[in-house]
Amino acid sequence: MSQPTYIEAYEELKRIIKELETGNISVDLLSDKVKRAAFLITLCKTKLTETEEEVHKVIDSMEENR
Repeated sequence: MSQPTYIEAYEELKRIIKELETGNISVDLLSDKVKRAAFLITLCKTKLTETEEEVHKVIDSMEENR
């Protein structure tokens, strides 16, 4: 299974948070949902960091070519 995109991960994370906040989750699934949420948070943070670094590289490159 391929990794979700940032938007897919973010949307899934929002659904999990809503389930946790409303209490619409069984105790049997709670641990799995929390682990999945932690994975999705890490994935989103990584994608944001990578994107930020790429944007900085492009901006730096543009400034060097002035």
